[in-house]
Amino acid sequence: MLNQITFPQTELAAFCRRNQVRWLSLFGSALRADFWPDSDIDLLVEFEPDAAVGFLTLSQMARELAGLIGRPVDLVPRSGVKSLLRETILREEQVIYAG
Repeated sequence: MLNQITFPQTELAAFCRRNQVRWLSLFGSALRADFWPDSDIDLLVEFEPDAAVGFLTLSQMARELAGLIGRPVDLVPRSGVKSLLRETILREEQVIYAG
């Protein structure tokens, strides 16, 4: 549990396997003091090399994760992180699933 966030590990692992997720990491306000009861959860995702994931699938995955965690989720592909933020995000991230 990070900052009062409970990650249901069994369900999370099943979700990741089903969606070809290689790594799932927490970043952003959930790791800092500016995390509030109405804050969303920022998750960085890296998929298996053969995974074909488009915007619609990513959006559906974010909704499913929100249901598991009980908060809105912003799901960001690792490959899509802007270079200005990349260093900070990668330095701060905390892995919650590694397949």
